[in-house]
Amino acid sequence: MKFMKLGSKPDSFQTDGDNIRYVATELATDVTVIVGDVKFYLHKFPLMSKSARLQKYAVTSNGGESSDEVDISGIPGGPAAFEVCAKFCYGMTVTLNAYNVVAARCAADFLGMHESVEKGNLIYKIDVFLSSSIFRSWKDSIIVLRTTTSLLPLSEDLKVVSHCIEAIATRACVDPSRVDWSYSYNRKKLPEENGDTGIGTTTNEIIMRNRSVPRDWWVEDLCELGIELYKRVITTITSKGILHHEVIGEALKAYAYRRLPGVLGSSSSSNKGGVVQSEEMVKYRSMVDAIVWLLPAERGSVSGSFLLKLLKAASYVGSGDQTQEQLVRRIGQQLESASVNDLLIRRANGGGERDDDSMTTYDVDVVQKMLREFVTQDQIAEVEEIQQGAAAGILSDASKLMVAKLIDGYLAEIGKDPNLPVLKFVEIAEMVSGVSRPVHDALYRAIDTYLKEHPGISKSERKKICKLMDCKKLSVDACMHAVQNERLPLRVVVQVLFFEQVRVSATSGCSTPDLPKSIRDLNNGSQRSSRSAVTNPDEDWDALATAEELKALKAEVAALRLRRIGSSSSNNMDRGGGSYRMKGLLKSKKVFAKLWSSKGEKGENSGSDSSGSLGSTTNGTEEAKSTPSRNRRKSVS
Repeated sequence: MKFMKLGSKPDSFQTDGDNIRYVATELATDVTVIVGDVKFYLHKFPLMSKSARLQKYAVTSNGGESSDEVDISGIPGGPAAFEVCAKFCYGMTVTLNAYNVVAARCAADFLGMHESVEKGNLIYKIDVFLSSSIFRSWKDSIIVLRTTTSLLPLSEDLKVVSHCIEAIATRACVDPSRVDWSYSYNRKKLPEENGDTGIGTTTNEIIMRNRSVPRDWWVEDLCELGIELYKRVITTITSKGILHHEVIGEALKAYAYRRLPGVLGSSSSSNKGGVVQSEEMVKYRSMVDAIVWLLPAERGSVSGSFLLKLLKAASYVGSGDQTQEQLVRRIGQQLESASVNDLLIRRANGGGERDDDSMTTYDVDVVQKMLREFVTQDQIAEVEEIQQGAAAGILSDASKLMVAKLIDGYLAEIGKDPNLPVLKFVEIAEMVSGVSRPVHDALYRAIDTYLKEHPGISKSERKKICKLMDCKKLSVDACMHAVQNERLPLRVVVQVLFFEQVRVSATSGCSTPDLPKSIRDLNNGSQRSSRSAVTNPDEDWDALATAEELKALKAEVAALRLRRIGSSSSNNMDRGGGSYRMKGLLKSKKVFAKLWSSKGEKGENSGSDSSGSLGSTTNGTEEAKSTPSRNRRKSVS
């Protein structure tokens, strides 16, 4: 730390209790200076020789008589700052440093210690010290800037604040290769300390000393500043246009985690009575609003995960709609970098108007807004990609696939909420339905979760949900689960069986045989076969094939599997791969055979092609007969 010593005489200031200061000399004191609760017993001559204000106070307008008592309680910096000025007047040794120099400068200005009163006065010496030492030191500049807060507005008027900010911003923008001064840095961020490298302590210390300066070397030191000063420093740094936007984003992230440890990522539901209106909450709100305002405009300057944490914090501290809407837009533009846990934003329980799904655990509306923003940005990107070529399109497809996967996981989580309406579930899923996903297992898991938690939904609602899934894109494991899942409509199960037949046919090299007409009709979504007079589409959705049709399908798929196994053996396939495939096929065969057998029994016993809703209670004789076979499809979830 830089410091400056003034004066050469011994310090003869002494204390008598907490509120008395005096100079120990042979001369009797002739003036009492009152600063707040403290009284200074001093001599007029040394004070008046350097202070224009004390010269005025020394002689009153009352007949020109001298006053023995002067009250200057309004002096900036209080008793400590005045004592520095008084010692300077006496020529006593006084030390100025980053912690007391601003208070001394403001007090000297208050006392009028200018060059016009005496050459080499205190104001001149302090200004030289600031410009030649303090503003040239990284850490001292930050310390000085912090001390200016309690001395506003005088420290601002004296341009100490603006000079400090400019000095800090200039040094922050210096090329890291030229940084040769000390700075604070979170050593845990260094790669060699993130894991066990096997490097000894001594070697590690050498690495630290020889390591190149990181480009965000300055961000942690600035976390010591209050939000108003921090905002001004970051604005000045950004205006220079030298640092990359990701570095600015890293600085804001570090500041948020340092200053909002209990707020960042807090759940709004913990605030049972609405936003707490307290002085501390107001302070947190101003921090969140300032950080959002300072975010660089460039996409990717901060991660989507951090933006979502900011959004949760903004909701918790009661930030305005403008702040939250800005965050929603930013998140939507880079939604692919978020995680499922980030999207689980609990709904606030405050007052105000409520919509129909206001009782849901999570705020699904805000996620919908993010998705709309992502879709809008994607449409804009498609136009740009036409001009940029295929490479940009590949990146865009990857982003869309990541978002689709993210939403599938999100649906699986919110599907556990018993208060989530079917419409909301379907709306969110349909917003990413245009993304071509190679596998629909995650979406099937989300649908199954919702059906499990909402057993009482209607047949038409089950139809809406199940139509979100493409049975052709289910893996073998998902198919095995689906054909035993009694929560699924029967039509979905038949579709799964159909596409499994097609897949086995393609794998074995055989052509797909002719299917029974009603199976084709069910798969193609057409009206039911002529043997049934039912035309209600909801009834058709849950309709069953006849026992003969299911037996025919069973026999054909079983034959295809046997041919595939035989073909694999005759071609001398790899022992490990062939064994694995044979086990898988035999396992699948047992599962499908059990299901088909149950369906066949049902068809023979019931003599009817219609069936009730999955969650309904049956009372009729025929329905009672069909129930056992239906219940044989048990979930493995």
